[in-house]
Amino acid sequence: MLKRKLIGVVVGVGALIGGTSVTYADTYIPLISKGFQHQFWQAVKAGAEQSAKEHNVRITFEGPETEAMVDKQIDMLSAALAKKPQALGIAALDSKAAIPLLKRAQAGKIPVIAFDSGVDSDIPLTTCATDNLAAAALAADKMAEAIGNAGEVGVIVHDQTSRTGIDRRDGFLNEMKSKHPNIKIVSVQYGGGDHLKSAEIAKTMIQATPNLKGIFGANEGSAAGAAIGVKESGKKLVLIGFDSGKEQKDDINSGLMAGAITQNPVGIGKCVVDSAVKALKGEKLPKKVDTGFYWYDKTNMTDPKIAAVLYD
Repeated sequence: MLKRKLIGVVVGVGALIGGTSVTYADTYIPLISKGFQHQFWQAVKAGAEQSAKEHNVRITFEGPETEAMVDKQIDMLSAALAKKPQALGIAALDSKAAIPLLKRAQAGKIPVIAFDSGVDSDIPLTTCATDNLAAAALAADKMAEAIGNAGEVGVIVHDQTSRTGIDRRDGFLNEMKSKHPNIKIVSVQYGGGDHLKSAEIAKTMIQATPNLKGIFGANEGSAAGAAIGVKESGKKLVLIGFDSGKEQKDDINSGLMAGAITQNPVGIGKCVVDSAVKALKGEKLPKKVDTGFYWYDKTNMTDPKIAAVLYD
């Protein structure tokens, strides 16, 4: 599949094409992320850049201003393909909307690597991502433990179109239903990962449910926004977050947030570029690469293993 792409271009340090030693220096791999407004994506970018340097390939890393801008992400994907890259990384905002363009990449023999949020297609050769169903189930268990295994809980999710939004919502809800039947989910709302919108959602939940015991925020913006809403409401309840970032770490240290699930964003970024280079070398890739997750709270944030995957 890849011989045509690599002749006269690149295959790897010390590799031979027609008796000539070549490098990956001319290999271009654009990465289209879900956004740029969260510190999470800056950490993913750092990991991708680290891998690109190791492999001597050229990458670009871009995403729309917010994670609600599906059309803009599709435009970015189209523009990236027009540059005829050797491989492509995509973290889809909509698990279906990107598929027509990814079919074009597949037809052009351009290896596609999904990251963070996959697509409903077998076009990506692999997906570098957290096991979001399992991670959200752990968040549910931590919430249940913190509220005495009974009571009313609200959920704020970044979206209902991306694989991460769907899986974190369902992972949390399914775990509550199967393991913690005395906990009632009173509301699931979508804030687009926007701090202010998520804060307003949290305040509305609190006003509508006087006995609300907890809120789960399913990504960095949802959790940080929920914390703002809880603080402004003056209500004392259990807040469980997802991802890291300075705001969440500050909220955990202050006691406003009980704790959160952290992913390994640097590892995700590194995995994308590593996987793209392997694909260009003709290596077979697993369908998924689980990049891992951890629960963190005030008690373990300085543990070297946890501190390594937290970011500002």
